Amino acid sequence: MYDISIIGAGVIGGSIARELSKYDLNISLIEKEGDVSLGASKGNSGIVHGGYVSEHGTLKGELCIKGNRMFEELDKELNFGYRKTGGLVVAFDEEDEKNLERIYENAIKVGHDEDDISIISFDEIKKIEPNISEKVKSGFYCKSVGVTSPYEMTIALVENAIENGVNLKLNTEITNIIKKEDYFILKTKDKEIHTKYIINAAGIYSDNIANMVGDNSFKILPRKGQYILLGKDQGNLVNTVIFQTPTNKGKGVLVTTTFHGNFMIGPDAEDIRDRWNVDTTLESLNEIVVSARKSIPDFNIKRALTTFSGIRARSNTGDFIIEESNIKRFINVAGIDSPGLTSSPAIGLMVVDILKEIGLKLKKDKDFNPYRKSIIKNKEGFEGEIDHKDPKKNIICRCEKVTEYEIIDAMNRNIPIKSIDAIKRRTRAGMGNCQGRFCRPRVKKMISEEKDIPIDQVKIRDENLDSVPKRVDITKIRKIEK
Repeated sequence: MYDISIIGAGVIGGSIARELSKYDLNISLIEKEGDVSLGASKGNSGIVHGGYVSEHGTLKGELCIKGNRMFEELDKELNFGYRKTGGLVVAFDEEDEKNLERIYENAIKVGHDEDDISIISFDEIKKIEPNISEKVKSGFYCKSVGVTSPYEMTIALVENAIENGVNLKLNTEITNIIKKEDYFILKTKDKEIHTKYIINAAGIYSDNIANMVGDNSFKILPRKGQYILLGKDQGNLVNTVIFQTPTNKGKGVLVTTTFHGNFMIGPDAEDIRDRWNVDTTLESLNEIVVSARKSIPDFNIKRALTTFSGIRARSNTGDFIIEESNIKRFINVAGIDSPGLTSSPAIGLMVVDILKEIGLKLKKDKDFNPYRKSIIKNKEGFEGEIDHKDPKKNIICRCEKVTEYEIIDAMNRNIPIKSIDAIKRRTRAGMGNCQGRFCRPRVKKMISEEKDIPIDQVKIRDENLDSVPKRVDITKIRKIEK
């Protein structure tokens, strides 16, 4: 019998699991896929937003700024990768400039310090962003915006939670929930899980999970966003995260570097019915390129490496849903769309408070270990070569200089690794200019040997999909004109 079962091992479930692992509890973290972070936690921009992005008086507004302030310490403990860059919201006309004033007023209300935010002129923007478009008139500047690697963060949270006693159950899809007087039975295809409390962090499927216990109080309205990732050689074009002033049509396309230095543009926003439609389309990506050039006009689209998309778990309430439902001991953590990644550490704390309020006795675990070592090593001054005898110098992925040692480390952590993509998310092998054409067979061979799996049975990906997502041929993206 578990004290608590968390359904969903994305960044939200991982943050909750890690926070609860600080207490003397028996916890399970349940994920229907073959690895953690495979939903919205994989397919998003990785922006650590300022609190100003959400309205004062909403849960989003309250938790975003709290979460933002927790990232620096969290990264020191877990080593997932976080960099404070600052962020700009740029205005192109008088209406945009009026919106910047409203953004500033909201920022003050949600709790930003005045020295963290300002409205600045084009000349001041030009000093921060020399490559900014001449069409920009002014901007809202927020120093506390940053970037992180969302899937590495999720992996780090879950690794540390497991280190502190959480039981991770992968490939475990909940098919039904039976409520007993003082516990729940979680049904899967081949087993039962008994638990006293349930935390529903199932992302785009959270309404389905709630329905299983008779809670029909909300509905998830999936929204897809598509992105284009370009080479690191384009990363010097931008220093901050550049947003466009929101309009009634949406937030606009952002331009940023990723934590690891790639140039990235996107997302668009498309309401969809299919909750796992992560295809990309040429029409949408073309519009993203056109929109991004309004901010930074001179990026080289011929340096596009790949496209991807993610599904946001937007709710019909318009805000995060974090509360005990009308079913006792069943807590919904649902509708966590943007700025969910930024809010995730604060959401973990809020769930702990809810559990205390509804009667769970929490005793601190004196043996809690907050630290987790990084997998990716700093490559500054690194000297290695392909087929070197020393695993720490033997380069498996030449684009990202990923070594044999890093891949072996990833395979021997406490989350089971069985796919090439799982290695990619942990080490960046396959994320460079050649997109895995050189290293994929080498990684596959390593997994086969280390895990004693026949090489023809080593999977590329972990998702349990009916079909492989369709990605636009990258050569078509590279032909998009200015």
